[in-house]
Amino acid sequence: MFRMQDIILLCVVFASFAAGILFPRIGGLFQPFILFFLMAILFLSFLTIRSEDIRRLFRDQSRAVLWLSFLKLIALPLGVYFLFRYFLPAYAPAALLLAGVSAGVIAPFIATLVSANAALVVVIVVITSIFLPFTLPVLAKILLGQTMAISLPFMIRMLALVIFVPIAAVWAVQRFMPGTIRPILKGRYIFSLMIFSGTNMGVFSQYSDFFYRNPGTILEATGVSILLGGVFLILGFFSLGKASAGDRLAAAISMANINNVLVLVFAARFFGPLESTVAAMYLIPFYGLIVPMRIFQHLRKDAITGP
Repeated sequence: MFRMQDIILLCVVFASFAAGILFPRIGGLFQPFILFFLMAILFLSFLTIRSEDIRRLFRDQSRAVLWLSFLKLIALPLGVYFLFRYFLPAYAPAALLLAGVSAGVIAPFIATLVSANAALVVVIVVITSIFLPFTLPVLAKILLGQTMAISLPFMIRMLALVIFVPIAAVWAVQRFMPGTIRPILKGRYIFSLMIFSGTNMGVFSQYSDFFYRNPGTILEATGVSILLGGVFLILGFFSLGKASAGDRLAAAISMANINNVLVLVFAARFFGPLESTVAAMYLIPFYGLIVPMRIFQHLRKDAITGP
């Protein structure tokens, strides 16, 4: 059920979490490169996606694309916010930000890892990223009374870097250097592990002092992030009804593997340390959710093949 690649990935990921906390000076060296790491992993993920797959997806699954986009940007953040406002009001703002942020740029990599519909995940990543500068600030203003005076040109530049530059790079490689694709894909797993390690060390090194000074808050924020991850995952599994296992996994990834690093930027600028901490701790369920996804994949395969 679990592959050696899964085990190695989880070990590397959680070891890099610990390294960022224990050795913040070393982790701090990676902080300026976090966005570039995200671009690199998106480039590696997009290499396996063909343009005809995207066109076919829009032709055959346009309703699913629209539904998942609406769910991710509007319905999910509203539902999660009011749920947390009733049961855990202190964490309602963090829940809103994480529920309302776009699907993560690492999501396509996770999709390829668990044999999900990677093309569907890529489309949801692009659509939710494009509309995010408009939806999340409005929700924050209406629900929290918080004005997120995010510069639209700044957001456009950030999204262009993180999303569209890797897409353009993939197109250029496929068009002009197709011979390089095979060796890149051959080393993609190792490259990805290195990128994940640098990203995680860079993120967690920023919170090293906070870990030592507020261990109770860290544990509480970790529990909240895991709870949120479970809610996102379950909703994603059931959001497309009786769709194929690949599509249901893609929906779950689109809901649960979110751009929490971008939430760190929002929270640090417009909110307090609690929201930033929950966003950072979400890296734990972000990768840990591979386990239930593998279980779901295994159960669906058994149900199809029979005893």
